[in-house]
Amino acid sequence: MTDAEQQYESSKPLYEKPYPSNGAAEPAGESEAQPDTQQPQFPNDEAFAAAQLTLRALVSSKEAGVIIGKQGKNVADLREATGVKAGVSKPVPGVHDRVLSVTGTLEGVAKAYSMAAQTLVDSPPPSASSLASGTTSIRLLISHNQMGTIIGRQGLKIKAIQDECSVRMVASKEMLPNSTERIVEVQGAAESIRLAVWEIGKCLVEDWQRATGTILYNPQPKEFGSGGYSGPRVRTGNPADFESPDSADQTQNIAIPADMVGCIIGRGGAKIQEIRRVSGARISIAKQPHDESGERMFTIRGTADENERALFMLYEQLEHEKVRRQMEDQEQDE
Repeated sequence: MTDAEQQYESSKPLYEKPYPSNGAAEPAGESEAQPDTQQPQFPNDEAFAAAQLTLRALVSSKEAGVIIGKQGKNVADLREATGVKAGVSKPVPGVHDRVLSVTGTLEGVAKAYSMAAQTLVDSPPPSASSLASGTTSIRLLISHNQMGTIIGRQGLKIKAIQDECSVRMVASKEMLPNSTERIVEVQGAAESIRLAVWEIGKCLVEDWQRATGTILYNPQPKEFGSGGYSGPRVRTGNPADFESPDSADQTQNIAIPADMVGCIIGRGGAKIQEIRRVSGARISIAKQPHDESGERMFTIRGTADENERALFMLYEQLEHEKVRRQMEDQEQDE
């Protein structure tokens, strides 16, 4: 762990009360949870195990140092043992949290989070002192639109995961600042966390369409952005989600998957130039990935209306590209 990492203090957001595992009704405020109405796309656990996904988690800087290990040994061992791509976002001055990204098969991702959990159990940071011996906590970042499939009707799904996996789960009520992600905290032993991540991952890969257009959370200092913010500010592309004053410049960071960057930029930069021209927003694109997940950071600056138009056009382009790829895959299967 670097000296800089040692200086950070653990910071966790406020959570709603955990879901009871005794079949009681879900807490007030989770009425948006909907049952998964889609037909299962995965006939058995073998198909689920091979499904690809990226699962991110919020970790304190001290937790990040433990997970990475001296000279990166712990995270290197994790990658080798599970076959996943894993990395932690770079520390931001004045920010206590970082993002752990894990990409691979569902089986590999679940095992990777179990290994990270065991590392935290073996070398617990000071923030873990309130947890029972042999247990730790993982704060998963989940798209707001996918929370319903994890919570289930009347909270039955999340209660079932708690019972079957011997974990305690807490879902945050509010979306994180400048994102459409929420936190699902999973507390338990390393093996219990593996089982819970497996069950959560199954929900996510079956309900992957709902994650389209998710604005990923990236920890930033409170003064970040020319307009700043005095509390959680959510940008989903809906006009109501932008705070006044409309004339004040605001800044929005969006992490775009590496394989989607080209479709947004367009040939010779034509598409991104069109988005800039129509929206009126200033859009800059990081030349290098912001962490080992390969995601590129798009920074949008403008008024609330300009940012809203830019986000809508970005989402629209992502949707078109995903539909195009799905059609290509179907044609190849035929």
